[in-house]
Amino acid sequence: MRLDDGGLLTALHEGMFQQPLWRDFLERLRLRTGAVYTTLIFRPVDEDAIVELHAGPPPPAHLHALFVEKYVRDPFPYRDMREGRVYALAELLERGDPLHLSFHRELMVPQGMSDMRSIHVTEPSGVDAWLACAGGKAIGPAVGALLTALAPHLRIALRAFVALEREKLRSALTSEAFGRLNFGWLTLDARCRIVDMTAHVEQLFQRTTLLQRGRYDRLTPASPGLDRELTALVKRFAADGEARPRAINLSRDPWMDILVAPIRRRSVAAGSTPVAIVYLSGDRWSQADRCDQLVDLFGLLPSEARLAWAIAQGISIAQAAANLGITVETARNYSKKIYAKTGARGQAELVRIVLTSVLAIA
Repeated sequence: MRLDDGGLLTALHEGMFQQPLWRDFLERLRLRTGAVYTTLIFRPVDEDAIVELHAGPPPPAHLHALFVEKYVRDPFPYRDMREGRVYALAELLERGDPLHLSFHRELMVPQGMSDMRSIHVTEPSGVDAWLACAGGKAIGPAVGALLTALAPHLRIALRAFVALEREKLRSALTSEAFGRLNFGWLTLDARCRIVDMTAHVEQLFQRTTLLQRGRYDRLTPASPGLDRELTALVKRFAADGEARPRAINLSRDPWMDILVAPIRRRSVAAGSTPVAIVYLSGDRWSQADRCDQLVDLFGLLPSEARLAWAIAQGISIAQAAANLGITVETARNYSKKIYAKTGARGQAELVRIVLTSVLAIA
């Protein structure tokens, strides 16, 4: 059998993007070999997680029930298979083992699976996989040779799949952390069109009017002046990748800032070339909400909470007093009570305590 007949390799390498995984590959392999059933099983070493994929007609209901109730999973010693070697059914079937014989007689033979060829491969990070073809007389040495030829390609495909899944997990965890910290990013092309972004930014679009996804996916600030400023910045970054980043405050209540910077590392994977990245950092709660939370968290009075939140934003006591309409002396008296209730030994420590408390992820 020629390895490249019927698009087998193409299906193998594209299979990681399908749902179910490797659906076309297993079906093409089944048709190529004349197998009744093809399976691809993989799982990390020393872990219970397992992925079982197959192609072929579903077993009759009574046989499926028998499999689930009596065997749960076939009993053959796949863990003992040498990596890269093809095994025939006779090599896995222990004739003296009643469980093996019963499984073969009650489940395999009634479905026309009198023989099988199976190979075990391990990709570089240690994830094991087993590829098997089961059927009748067609399952012989030629099928074994095909599995041997497929083994290096299966390792590559599995390695790519494992790397992709790990990156998906890292991305999901990072996105979750960004969301909890009210932080996110999005990339823009030279026309201010959004190329990519974290999930948190999409949520921000839904709850605020400060920034929106406009026509043609263009990032559109609510302020016309800011819109012009952002457009000019992005054009500058498109022409000069070494231009200085720019920080812009969008709102004081709730607080939200953005940092617009040029992208110095370009991706060949992007459909549209990003030239700028916009980092967003802000608060989903208003100042009044944050003060209520400080009351609950530290037992502050509302007047003390308002001062504590103002100080936590880096404002001096004198400026905070002016903003709140109280005297500096009153603010100093409040601050002593705030320090006592929060355990802070000064203004700098109060900022740290407030900004690293559970309010940061509220």
